[in-house]
Amino acid sequence: MKVTVREYQTKDLPAMIRIWNEVVDEGIAFPQEEFLDEATGATFFGAQTYNGVAEDTETGQVLGLYILHPNNIGRCGHIGNASYAILSSYRGLHIGETLVADSLKQAKAHGFGVMQFNAVVASNVHARHLYERLGFVPLGVIPKGFRMKDGQYEDICPYYHEL
Repeated sequence: MKVTVREYQTKDLPAMIRIWNEVVDEGIAFPQEEFLDEATGATFFGAQTYNGVAEDTETGQVLGLYILHPNNIGRCGHIGNASYAILSSYRGLHIGETLVADSLKQAKAHGFGVMQFNAVVASNVHARHLYERLGFVPLGVIPKGFRMKDGQYEDICPYYHEL
């Protein structure tokens, strides 16, 4: 399997929506609770600054994605934010690392000076180790900042990376 990251195309939307909804349904990483459908997915992904997809170049299958957008507006608009989603059956194959590395390049290319993650769930140790390995700096802990699908609260850990 050879994976490359490229900008999304309209033809990718069904796969992107399926992958996004899988992560939302798991209820352990994304703050969103509503599922995307064809219309809301096109609007959601279309509103991002950039969307990258990880594609298996041998099969053309979309295995994961990221969204990139401003973390805030105005005087804080130079700070970017991103979210990552990978099909559960392809996790652990370093696709996430490829997506994060590409998002850092795209963030810089789109004029962001800093990348900030607001709410990395503390128990998401694989993501946290990846972010730290790629140069993200942890900013502390927000106790009980994320409500898990089962209703329990989990700490969140914000991160930043200067570009």
